[in-house]
Amino acid sequence: MNAGRPVFPSLAAVRRGIVGCERCPRLRAHCARVAREKKRAFRDEEYWGRPVPGFGDPRALLLVVGLAPAAHGGNRTGRVFTGDSSGDWLYAALHRFGFASQPRSVSRDDGMRLRGCYVTAAARCAPPQNRPARAELERCRAFLAAEIALLARARVVVALGGIAHERFLRAAGWWERLEPRARPRFAHRAESVLPGGTVLLSSYHPSRQNTSTGRLTRPMWHAVFRRARALLEGAGPRQAALTVGAGPAPARAPRPRVPRQPSK
Repeated sequence: MNAGRPVFPSLAAVRRGIVGCERCPRLRAHCARVAREKKRAFRDEEYWGRPVPGFGDPRALLLVVGLAPAAHGGNRTGRVFTGDSSGDWLYAALHRFGFASQPRSVSRDDGMRLRGCYVTAAARCAPPQNRPARAELERCRAFLAAEIALLARARVVVALGGIAHERFLRAAGWWERLEPRARPRFAHRAESVLPGGTVLLSSYHPSRQNTSTGRLTRPMWHAVFRRARALLEGAGPRQAALTVGAGPAPARAPRPRVPRQPSK
């Protein structure tokens, strides 16, 4: 993280910092208004209405980075990718490939457990029209950077959408450290091996706009998480994968292995 940004000693501290954040007045006003007015289908529910922290296993080997909470999803339930159609796609895939205890995430107290996986986002407040401003994304950067640093065992990152792809690279420090032509480019199922060995997989975001138009299909989506599982079980990079950075990577301890989970 840049000098002057807060330092978080634990994921619990990051969570507290996120939930209490008031740095983006536009987003805070929008989230509060949505929580007050509600959607008719959820009019009897109490909305979370605050910034939404990451969720998952602190010993995660897989990190999933999305864009931002949905107004009537994470902003309602208080858990990232929970209570909306994008979350239905995400957690069904995580369950299918052995990262989640159940295929649906409907509330923050539904008993969902992630195994070897942590889910987070580039922005922590639901933005109007699902479009956070660049300055708002930058204010959230310290939270994502802290999660990346604290999730030191993560070996595979799945970025959902071009903004999440870029914000991960910025928060992890690679955007500034790599020459522009060496930065991994976003494309669906693009695979890049970063210096040090972390593999960045990119995917279209499972938004309604992408899934209802067929831009993202279930087989395309499952292929991303099937590849993530294979990498964590010891499969080598695909021949087409891009290795970024120059020179040999520093020596690392052997990668933790995840028990194989049957596909359903």
